[in-house]
Amino acid sequence: MDNSKTKLLGNIIIISAPSGAGKSSICKAVINSNQNILYSVSYTTRLPRNGEKNGKEYFFINKSTFEKMIKEKKFAEWAIVHSHYYGTPKVPLETLGINKNILLEIDVQGAMNIKKQYSNACMIFIMTPDLKTLKNRLVSRNKECNEIINLRLKNVKKELKYIYKYEYLVINKKLSSAIHAVKIIIESLHYKIQKTKNTSYQRRIKNDTK
Repeated sequence: MDNSKTKLLGNIIIISAPSGAGKSSICKAVINSNQNILYSVSYTTRLPRNGEKNGKEYFFINKSTFEKMIKEKKFAEWAIVHSHYYGTPKVPLETLGINKNILLEIDVQGAMNIKKQYSNACMIFIMTPDLKTLKNRLVSRNKECNEIINLRLKNVKKELKYIYKYEYLVINKKLSSAIHAVKIIIESLHYKIQKTKNTSYQRRIKNDTK
């Protein structure tokens, strides 16, 4: 049988990491190299950083608008992280097409909520080799004040407690290697047996074995 013609429904891919671990760079590289991966743009109440554009990295909205969307149940999950609201819209997850993967770049709280609703979601955690490296990266990118950096480092220990809830851990010692590792994980999902999805290939197998 020709497996190349097998049509599988796409996968939800969750990537989480502490600030400074490199998840944004990894996500961008993965998306740019694979047209079958769509990026789920989250909503946030924080202000854009230098170079960020509304609708690309995030949809930047005010607190009242965000809270209205919560009441209207437009989020698959939402949380308050570093004193700001972040939320994942439902629509992209509910309209996932054939052979299309959707990538979510979200925090550990959001990841746990998504996993509860979409049990087949693939969860990948990105981390630096150690906390010292993480701190150096936060300081070197020179995007935030010391107070915010210290807050982020304080939250890292809480985030690390969730590592064992993830299927995969990628250590970002060298960016190119970490990107390659994530690509391999995502590629492997194409060969995963998806028991809850009645694909044409699965139906063909059932008929052949009757």
